[in-house]
Amino acid sequence: MKGKILTDLEVIEMADEGKAMAKHEGMVVFIDKAVPGDIVDVFIKKKRKSYIEAEVSQVKKPSSLRKEPFCEHFGTCGGCKWQYLDYSSQLSFKEKQVKDALERIGKFENVNLIPILGSSITKHYRNKLDFSFADRKWLNYEEFSASNDIAGPGLGFHIAGKFDKVLDIENCYLQPEPSNAIRLAVREYCLTHEMPFMNIRHKNGMMRGLIIRNSLAGGLMVIVMVYQNDQEKLEGLLKHIEQNFPQITSLLYVINPKGNDTFHDLEVQVWSGLPYITEEMEGLQFRIGPKSFSDESYANIGVV
Repeated sequence: MKGKILTDLEVIEMADEGKAMAKHEGMVVFIDKAVPGDIVDVFIKKKRKSYIEAEVSQVKKPSSLRKEPFCEHFGTCGGCKWQYLDYSSQLSFKEKQVKDALERIGKFENVNLIPILGSSITKHYRNKLDFSFADRKWLNYEEFSASNDIAGPGLGFHIAGKFDKVLDIENCYLQPEPSNAIRLAVREYCLTHEMPFMNIRHKNGMMRGLIIRNSLAGGLMVIVMVYQNDQEKLEGLLKHIEQNFPQITSLLYVINPKGNDTFHDLEVQVWSGLPYITEEMEGLQFRIGPKSFSDESYANIGVV
């Protein structure tokens, strides 16, 4: 049944993980890239005992709730899964999901929720992003079809569900500048100076990760993570970042030769500035270090 096309499904609801839901012959169909109210044709990716996983192959009749995504990477990047749905509808469906979870899973009755408070900030609200290097970036279908060469290196986000596949990001709307500028400058410097990007499967390469944190109080932290330590090349990169982005208040690096990207058990070195950034909330100041866990958004968009 995998690969089979189901036609003229009416999308009736939003489900978990950014998927929408329809029904076919009494079976639930979870659909990627669909909006309630759409009439769609879908192709089946997986069939389980009680449900089907599918993806839109054609939108026959678009929903009135559907909108054009603003990000060029939408649909390939694993984040921002509801960009094709207008914001007020996102809040409504999220509220419904919370209520459904309390009643269906929690077995609470007559749940009365305080309405979700929306935010005026719907872009550039994150204060921490983790980017990964890969010696061969992920190509979408159009790029793959148009290319006669093997994909080159990339610096960006992992494709959803694929630990070794990285989408090269040109512009991300999650974090305010200079986040994009720093990432692009680091990528360009590493390519120009032949600093090999990591291959996580084969466990080779130098450049592994780039973490950018910022605060409303004006702090800006950049952490460069390398797999193999070439001190001369690493120092050259750090000097380049420091010279081109003087607004960075904490420039750090970590050597991570492990099989995974976690570095909580590793020593983080200070190249320049402080070993932390500060944030102020309700008149209190907090120090946020490279290993700190904190709310990663300025505004809790869609949070009850």
